[in-house]
Amino acid sequence: ANAYFTDGVQDEILTYLAKIADLKVISRTSVLQYKSGVARNLREIAQQLGVANVVEGSVQRWGNRVRVNAQLVDARTDAHLWAQTYDRDLADVFAIQSEIAKAIADQLQAKLSPNEKKAIEQPPTTDLAAFDLYSRAKSILLTAGFSATQEPDLRKAIELLDEAVKRDPSFFDAYCQLAYAHGIVDGTPARLALAEAAVQAATRLRPDAAETHLARAQYLYYGLRDYAGALAQLEIARRALPNDPRLFEHIGYILRRRGQQQEGLRNLERAVELDPRNFNTLQQISLSYQGLGRYAEAIAALDRALAIMPDNAETRASRGLFYMCWKGDTRPLHQTIDAILAQGPGAIASAAD
Repeated sequence: ANAYFTDGVQDEILTYLAKIADLKVISRTSVLQYKSGVARNLREIAQQLGVANVVEGSVQRWGNRVRVNAQLVDARTDAHLWAQTYDRDLADVFAIQSEIAKAIADQLQAKLSPNEKKAIEQPPTTDLAAFDLYSRAKSILLTAGFSATQEPDLRKAIELLDEAVKRDPSFFDAYCQLAYAHGIVDGTPARLALAEAAVQAATRLRPDAAETHLARAQYLYYGLRDYAGALAQLEIARRALPNDPRLFEHIGYILRRRGQQQEGLRNLERAVELDPRNFNTLQQISLSYQGLGRYAEAIAALDRALAIMPDNAETRASRGLFYMCWKGDTRPLHQTIDAILAQGPGAIASAAD
């Protein structure tokens, strides 16, 4: 019953840590795959994510009480560097998130600038119901892509975020997520006006925040195709969001569209360092390598994507196509198509073209 609340608490701690330039922090898209319910080998997880330390924990909520367990583990030695249990009033959950982030930064001897300290101490909202709505919406947006089949999910996320800002009109992060969701859902003038209104609301609340510049960049990129404007906003945001893969991902896409293939690829590679199990980014990296005629590397990127989603028909077909472009050999692509068709006539749909 509290899964979204737990996700929200984890996401906030991760967001706080990601604002510390002295740390390398992996994005939630990649860590989501190691949730509870599966046997976890921390050493393997750390290797897959390219990190030395892992934070894990649990959240329990009953009545007006909340218990948060958190521990910092050196994944190479399995040594516990720090552990703490917080047993408090539910209203204290936002303070607990800040305390955990600060304790972890302290244990890892990360230097905090005054701005970073201030960012970590700023609660997202004081309304727990609004926080629940926001957490549910953010989980949907994290897994929703850009295909038409995802449109109902995006609309649901927008509904939840609208409810969240109705409950707390000063909920800055919710406006940033609203701007993004409206910007990618259908591209109609009415929808773009809603995206712009959300950007304006975020700007009124925190005009200088990096997240405001990121929200504006996403609106300019997806909504208006204003690449120069988006790039300028992303450069400002990058200074205060050192671990946010979205910045490098968007810079990569824009540079690639402008014909700066190598520079675009460099930024996408940086994005995947911070989000190593992001299926979509790995697919995009493979397309960049293909565009540069570097087929061995294009196929290696697809193999990394297939390790995450082995049954994805489009990626399997692309692998065969890239091999054909590279070696002039059509057999692997024929075999792949036959293998996908054997699963059923509908299995090939996403790769039919």
